[in-house]
Amino acid sequence: MTRYIVLLLFSLLISCSNYGQLTYITRLPKKVGENSGMAIGQDSTVWIINDSGGANKIYQINFKGKLLKELEVKNAKNKDWEELAKDKDGNLYIADTGNNYNKRKDLVIYKIPDPNKEKGDKIEAERIEFSFPEQSKFPPKKKNLLYDTEAIFYAKDSLYLITKNRSNPFKGEALIYRIPAIKGNHKATRLGEFIPCTDSSTCKITAADISPDGKTIVLLGYGKLWLFTNFNLSNFFEGELKTIDLGGTTQLESISFLNNHTLLLSDEELHKTGRKLYSYSIK
Repeated sequence: MTRYIVLLLFSLLISCSNYGQLTYITRLPKKVGENSGMAIGQDSTVWIINDSGGANKIYQINFKGKLLKELEVKNAKNKDWEELAKDKDGNLYIADTGNNYNKRKDLVIYKIPDPNKEKGDKIEAERIEFSFPEQSKFPPKKKNLLYDTEAIFYAKDSLYLITKNRSNPFKGEALIYRIPAIKGNHKATRLGEFIPCTDSSTCKITAADISPDGKTIVLLGYGKLWLFTNFNLSNFFEGELKTIDLGGTTQLESISFLNNHTLLLSDEELHKTGRKLYSYSIK
């Protein structure tokens, strides 16, 4: 009995260390084991996508972990879906912008109408294609592997993109770009760069969102948050910055504001851990 209690306590300690400051909500369905982007739905639900190799679908899941709906996204292909963003009208933006080796010339963001209103099992997408004007080689040299993108958010008729640094040597810089949130082929406008930190294991940006009131922008890394307030959108990375160490050890890939003071986060399944939905208060 004593041995059993010791093992149970050890398991609980390991579990707590994985969650860190995060509050566990639910285990997510197996179908979203490779979840890479999330947006708030209606009635305590979220919409979730999987990354490369996943189906061309978005999944609606409630806070009890139940899969409520699947929608096939027409006129789209999941080459490497990495992020979901939502605008004021409920339209969703699926970022097919995963670019681990910086070789892609077909970067695209799919815009779909509010999926909460869709009665069927399919939904049509518009294509927002774009390129980074500063990239001239595909791939560039290892020191310039700066064009993978896993973080976007929508604000004032534009999409803001924050790149994930894969360069070697790693210096930490994330590039900030903006494109119009409309159908077409656009050259992204570079707004600047942000250096969250210089540890390659924790300082790569994996997701982003903006609060409903537009006053807070959050960037997510592997166990860290960067919160920006008192900013101008064109150079939000120069606003007031707060860095938060979540103390978690899982592969956090998705983040979304539930309200102005509460974040939802999710992680991928890795070695039988993860695939969970969490919350975190920034009040």
